[in-house]
Amino acid sequence: MPNWGEIVREVRECGHTTDVVRRKYLRRLFNLTKRNIITFYSGWLQKKNAPGVSVDFGINDLDKNGLMSVVHRLDRSKGLDLLLHTPGGDMAATESIIDYLRQMFGTDIRAIIPQIAMSGGSMIACACKEILMGPYSNLGPFDPQINGIPAQAILEEFLEAGKQMSQDNSKAFLWQPIIGKYPLGFISSVQHSIKMAEAVVEKNLRECMFKDDPEVDEKIGKVLGELGSNRATQSHSRHIHFAKAAQARLRVLDLSQDSALQDAVLSVHHASMITFEQAGAFKMIENHSGSSYIHSQNVILAV
Repeated sequence: MPNWGEIVREVRECGHTTDVVRRKYLRRLFNLTKRNIITFYSGWLQKKNAPGVSVDFGINDLDKNGLMSVVHRLDRSKGLDLLLHTPGGDMAATESIIDYLRQMFGTDIRAIIPQIAMSGGSMIACACKEILMGPYSNLGPFDPQINGIPAQAILEEFLEAGKQMSQDNSKAFLWQPIIGKYPLGFISSVQHSIKMAEAVVEKNLRECMFKDDPEVDEKIGKVLGELGSNRATQSHSRHIHFAKAAQARLRVLDLSQDSALQDAVLSVHHASMITFEQAGAFKMIENHSGSSYIHSQNVILAV
């Protein structure tokens, strides 16, 4: 397997854009697996703090256009291996993307996590029949956030305020300034977002990963309790490694046990990350046949 530096040199020596090298490794991965390959990649690690860059690195409704573009003309009977590298994003858009992919490929979808799939990325992974991770791979909690604050933490604080004030009226002096900042309907919205996240993950686990599993209810409860609980993870940015994902009862396969597959996946990943470093792209959705939907600031290029 060529390492990062070797791929950088190959890109420089090729005399073409980074697209040439990246797509070469996508074809090699397809030739190995004989399954459709789609990368769903965000460049938030490289560019989120770049001067003058103001873009949406997260999952949003525009991404479905990209997926529709690259799914077109694929032989869907070959299934799908979806390489995910994303910080997450809008929950409604995530649910819609899951629904679209399931309509196209049924339950024959594998999620491959070369590095990080956080929040909404984890929700997508949970909608697949299995998740391939290496010792370098991370999922993330999928508990919903309200303006960057965990919805579950907001609800817990609200309930604690009610409890304290019911026991001691003088505590109202401490809690009223906090609760008074909540807009009308805020707590209901918080409760709905928590229920929605749990419902989306539960539905897809039941229909795909744990379909016909006699322990389906127990396993779903474990996943929701480990990855869907802010109390359990303590931070929405918490990285869930392979062992923790397996402990949570997700169906995870160790990518490092298949050296050829691991090398092919990491070559695609390295080439994609180098593209973010050396080109203007901030999000890429691409398949093994060369179809791509690439976002640069103020520009969308579909090939």
